[in-house]
Amino acid sequence: MSTQADAGPLRPGRAGIVKMLLGALLVMVSAGAIFVAVVVEELRDDVEKLRPLPQQAGGPEAKDVLEDVDPGGPQTILVLGSDRRFVDKQNQVPARSDTMLLIRLDPSKDATAVMNVPRDLRVDIPGFARGKINQAYENGGPILAADTVRRLLDIPISHIVNVNFGGFSRAVDRLGCVFADVDRDYYHSNLGVPPKDQYSEIDVNAGYQRLCGEDALAYVRFRHADSDLVRAARQQDFLRSAKDQVGIGRLVSDRKELLDLVGAYTETDIQDPSALLRLLTLTARSASKPVQEIPFGPVTDIPGSSDLAISARSLDRLHDRFMNAKPPPAPSRSGSGRKPAKKRNAPLPRAGLIESKTLAEDIGVRVATDPKRPLAFPVYYPRLIARGATYAEQDARAYRIRDQDRKHTFQAYRVVAEAPGNGEFYGVQGTTWKSPPILENPDETRRLNGRTYQLFRAGSHLRLVAWKTDKAVYWVSNTLRQGLTNGQMLGIAESLTRVGA
Repeated sequence: MSTQADAGPLRPGRAGIVKMLLGALLVMVSAGAIFVAVVVEELRDDVEKLRPLPQQAGGPEAKDVLEDVDPGGPQTILVLGSDRRFVDKQNQVPARSDTMLLIRLDPSKDATAVMNVPRDLRVDIPGFARGKINQAYENGGPILAADTVRRLLDIPISHIVNVNFGGFSRAVDRLGCVFADVDRDYYHSNLGVPPKDQYSEIDVNAGYQRLCGEDALAYVRFRHADSDLVRAARQQDFLRSAKDQVGIGRLVSDRKELLDLVGAYTETDIQDPSALLRLLTLTARSASKPVQEIPFGPVTDIPGSSDLAISARSLDRLHDRFMNAKPPPAPSRSGSGRKPAKKRNAPLPRAGLIESKTLAEDIGVRVATDPKRPLAFPVYYPRLIARGATYAEQDARAYRIRDQDRKHTFQAYRVVAEAPGNGEFYGVQGTTWKSPPILENPDETRRLNGRTYQLFRAGSHLRLVAWKTDKAVYWVSNTLRQGLTNGQMLGIAESLTRVGA
């Protein structure tokens, strides 16, 4: 018996449906091909605005350093920032990489990995003597710098973006500036300083504020009193704020204007529209994922020099963490077998905190009654301080802040404390601006001793603990390197006391 005969002829209705589906599929494929062709053609003009990477004589070629990118596959981008200033050009000082930032976009992971490589790290530079990693840029340009990073961490690098910082400040302005939670006062003037000792001038006060252009550039580059690791943490914090405030939609819609601005300041291996399309597509897919900031370390100081060292074991761990980014752990919820209500109202762990009520209250009174900028909302000061920390009295201030549209002005104040360690500043902020960008999308809401706190994390660390009243919002900011424990952050927040209470 024939199997075909048993099946019977294909009914006209079924045949019509099959043909319709095949026709629809053909139309979709054709439309998709046309769409891609149109987008690629449009991106061709964008790519032409990006300058190609310079090829240094005797150095490696990009094709020998960068991996081929599969469509839809993960990509690792190395962003290099040049620190060559006008005074360096006058003195014929060669450029070195001021910033070395790695970004891993992987559609198979639930997070985007970001890691700064400290420029003072002592490494093996291919073809040259052992030295600081930023010397690789001086010896062989951005391609040798990428080759050095690739070998050091044993990771594939897909693209290099080499940025002169002149384009950074203009791009920040074009995006409408960035609201940043500045941890302390930053100040430096070159007045009376010999040219060889001059560096970027800066005058930025502590507190949540809008940073634009040259101020933003000076803030992310500042290093005079900090280590590379502190500056890397500051840069990652600024980039996180920019990402949260700008969004991928704004970047795509404004890409032509942005490319016009930064094209003259940027060199990259991306010279093909298809490569740019793949990167833009991957970036769009990764925009909604959390960013895992991976601290580079632990590192140690090399005696007798300003160089840093890292062990092979630590490099292996960094490799694994960077290549396998994970989102921050989800907050605990009811139904886990615990007693959440009792846990939420239990006494907070205060290890590492001590009483320091008098000085903190004096600072609170001073900012609350500032004759130049009197505050018309309650000021809260912390009764507890981290053990070994001191208040940076000169950094505390009352001030005014405007919203994104610059149509409304709000009152604000900042109290700053310096904890033990290089660059370990944390602070207490208050403002009548009840919906600042920094308080969007909390990771967890927790009720503790009569207050409802919003918790914001960087990995497993609390970076921000906020709470709201009818008149204002308040928050405790961790140090740039998240130096306070979660218990300390919650303990300081719980200790906030109203001036005059």
